[in-house]
Amino acid sequence: MFRYSYIIIDFSEIEGLQATFALLKSCGYAGVELNLTPDVLNRLDEIETTVAANSLVVPALLTGAAYEDGLCLSSPDPGIRELTVERLKSYLDVASRFDAILVVGLLQGLRSDEADPVVANQRIAACLREVGHAALEVGVEFVIEPVNHLQVGFNNSLAEVQQLIAEIDVPVFKPMLDTIHMNIEETSLTEPVYRCGESLRHVHLCESNAGLFGAGRIDFKSVLDALNSVGYEGFASVKVYRNANLEEAIRSSIEFLRTGS
Repeated sequence: MFRYSYIIIDFSEIEGLQATFALLKSCGYAGVELNLTPDVLNRLDEIETTVAANSLVVPALLTGAAYEDGLCLSSPDPGIRELTVERLKSYLDVASRFDAILVVGLLQGLRSDEADPVVANQRIAACLREVGHAALEVGVEFVIEPVNHLQVGFNNSLAEVQQLIAEIDVPVFKPMLDTIHMNIEETSLTEPVYRCGESLRHVHLCESNAGLFGAGRIDFKSVLDALNSVGYEGFASVKVYRNANLEEAIRSSIEFLRTGS
């Protein structure tokens, strides 16, 4: 049986860490997924203490904020790629501290970083292979997120991510799925779940318009049924980043998943 967590993308939204984490716990979430922004990295001690105090876990950590620092796995500049590898390696200690998975998506870059997808994927695979060997030594896992073509330049579908993982050929890398991206890139919301099967390591649940659940067209019930059918036992992280405040999104999302989907 999988468990629910909630993704806090913008840590500045939180007015009180204890109150927010207590709300998550009281609503029935088992975890909180965090975006590795400077604000989060500067408050790790506080986060660790507050997570433990509320009997939550941090199942996964997003790495995409590093792209805003100019880092990119597909960059033509070998210096930037080297810095990106070192940044990801620096996240291994954070992931170990929380026993969390590291999520790679945006850090792959855009077509404006590298127009040729073949060249881009060669660079991405080489960089992630180096990071993967370091992760293997410390027991940290990565997932690669298929992100739609409007937001990331490469590996937008599950099939492309699976091909990239095969090319990297380091066992710490597994696929994940996100309903908002599947809605754009896949022909089915359930077939990718079955295609992943036991290899599926992480899931994001997001409405088609990124708003409150039920305000778009995602058939969440079919997705949840598919996850249960394949015996998925990881976390399904709720993601809402439009047209709702944090408390409203926390409360309404899990209520919808439990009763309205």
